[in-house]
Amino acid sequence: MSPQTLITDARNTWCPGCGNFTIQFALRNAIQKLVDEGVPLENIVLVTGIGCHAKMADYLNINSFYSIHGRTIPVATGIKLANPDLTVLCCAGDGDAYAEGLDHLIFAAKRNSDITVIIHNNRVYGLTTGQYTPTSPLGFRGRSTPGGTVEAPFNPLSLMLTSGAGFIARGTTRRMKELGPLISQGLMHRGFAFIDVLQICASYFNVSELYDRQGYTLSGHDPADFEAACRKAEEWDYNTDSPIAFGLFYREEKPVFEEQFAHRRVSVAGREEQIAKILDAKR
Repeated sequence: MSPQTLITDARNTWCPGCGNFTIQFALRNAIQKLVDEGVPLENIVLVTGIGCHAKMADYLNINSFYSIHGRTIPVATGIKLANPDLTVLCCAGDGDAYAEGLDHLIFAAKRNSDITVIIHNNRVYGLTTGQYTPTSPLGFRGRSTPGGTVEAPFNPLSLMLTSGAGFIARGTTRRMKELGPLISQGLMHRGFAFIDVLQICASYFNVSELYDRQGYTLSGHDPADFEAACRKAEEWDYNTDSPIAFGLFYREEKPVFEEQFAHRRVSVAGREEQIAKILDAKR
């Protein structure tokens, strides 16, 4: 199988210059690497939400599921619980995951569900033409806040660190060569993997120059050091002119949520038998 066959023939409607193109090809390369290493393509499942990012389900030729707004993670967790042999990943937007779906994100991190969550964080609601999100900078002027926002953004990495995520990384669509390997590491991590991708919305919040000027690659950082990861995560608060680190902030191996249910699973035949007993009891 060639990488090209992972891209569908669906007409692409992302805006020219959109960071989603970079994420698409970085994700394609990461999926191809999994397949090359022996993971059956049919065992890889993508769950998307609502927003520009969700079209990834149309453009990648793999099993996929469109969820409703903010609900990518519970769907992904359910799929993984039902069939632990699957490799399950989510693509979600910052509005999708940090607003409507924030509770699901926190609990997936807390439980260490064995899924990979890739956040397309363009810091704006692009599909609905420019409203602010939880990571938009203070004073952001958009369709819903023409006078500027009056609330500061929160820091997703710090939130994930305090929630118990075992794999926390930040990438950017301005650095595709680094983004692909980050996604690969997340997909191969046993447990919950969180990758916040600072992407460009060319139409409503193009901050390419900001990420180029302030961004740098993490080096000499020990991802096993929780306190160091916290300091690095708080170096930039999504609102200032501080340095923006890209790379793997934290990694820890710990018990996986789905494995706690292994002893409770029954075969398909066993499930059918249980259903039959329930139906018989109701007659």
